[in-house]
Amino acid sequence: QVTRERVEAFVADPDLVGARFQDRYLVATTSGTSGLRGLFVLDERNLAVPTVLSSRTRGLLGFRDAVRALARGGRTAVIAAPSGHFYTVASAERFRRDHPRLGRIMRSFPIDQPLPTLVDELNRYNPANVAGFLSTLAQLAEEQEAGRLRLRPSVVIPGGETLTADVRDRIAAAFHAKVRAAYAATECNFLSVGCAHGWYHVNSDWVVVEPVDADHRAVPAGQPSRTVLISNLANRVQPFLRYDLGDSVLLRPDPCPCGNPLPAIRVAGRAADVLSFPADGGGHVSISPMLVGTVLDRAPGIDGFQILQTTPTTLRVRLQPRDGADADRVWQAVRDEISHLLAEHEADHVTLERAEEPPQRSSGGKFRRIIPLTTP
Repeated sequence: QVTRERVEAFVADPDLVGARFQDRYLVATTSGTSGLRGLFVLDERNLAVPTVLSSRTRGLLGFRDAVRALARGGRTAVIAAPSGHFYTVASAERFRRDHPRLGRIMRSFPIDQPLPTLVDELNRYNPANVAGFLSTLAQLAEEQEAGRLRLRPSVVIPGGETLTADVRDRIAAAFHAKVRAAYAATECNFLSVGCAHGWYHVNSDWVVVEPVDADHRAVPAGQPSRTVLISNLANRVQPFLRYDLGDSVLLRPDPCPCGNPLPAIRVAGRAADVLSFPADGGGHVSISPMLVGTVLDRAPGIDGFQILQTTPTTLRVRLQPRDGADADRVWQAVRDEISHLLAEHEADHVTLERAEEPPQRSSGGKFRRIIPLTTP
């Protein structure tokens, strides 16, 4: 009964975000930053496991943190992708549908709105916990430092991008809160839990994580892998067995000083392809790759795209129009979407170039939709 055609028809309807597909399953999509959008069907067991595993994070909060969380009603702000069937959005909507009386304690804030609007909405919501993409949380830390954002969360949970020690310390200082990074994926949203020492502890009773080399052979602990394979032991409707996430990880060879006995890894290969431009008044403007991908996914007539930053203020746009689509009209639609996005983020001084060549893969065969300017 679960077919790709039926799933695609389901996700085509924005009114069904968080609804039960075939009265049983949650459907989630990815933005396709690796070049191909994912469609994922998650069963009840897959959704129940992270709820149970949340008990492993209770030790993250002290007494003062708990008091601060209770003072804000335990509200959680999830700064996520724009409205759609993305996991963070769909799971929050599913929660609200299933628990209408508790719906207020969890709310999604889309990243496709202007930063001042996001800041105002967060100030009004006053969450106890804040989770979201690292690049966006780093921007919000700047707003907090400037006094425009006035939050007092007990914990901040960045995800989706590699967290460095300096960024972690800055976010912690800005919000006066604990920072616990999360390493997970739509394919396995309960993959790990972060600790105070910057390691991700794998929930190895529910997911198998295998650091491997280019030939998918095991890499010893203490050495960075070429990629990592995961096996989700909970989801039975769409099994993921030795699924290649494409991330380079390092397995800790000795016990973690935090005391957590579960296997500990660090991730080197999930750094975000954030586009950064010089701002007119000094400083810089950053735009998340997921936001760019989401904006262009709604442009008609596109089979693929790639944005290459060639100078600090120039973006070269490579397009793969769909068969039968008018290439000039596709370019116009793409240019309008990108221009609007840049204007919203006060980066309308950036020049857009139409490339003659189609999207390109790297020499290693990987495809990146967003390629920021490489700095020496």
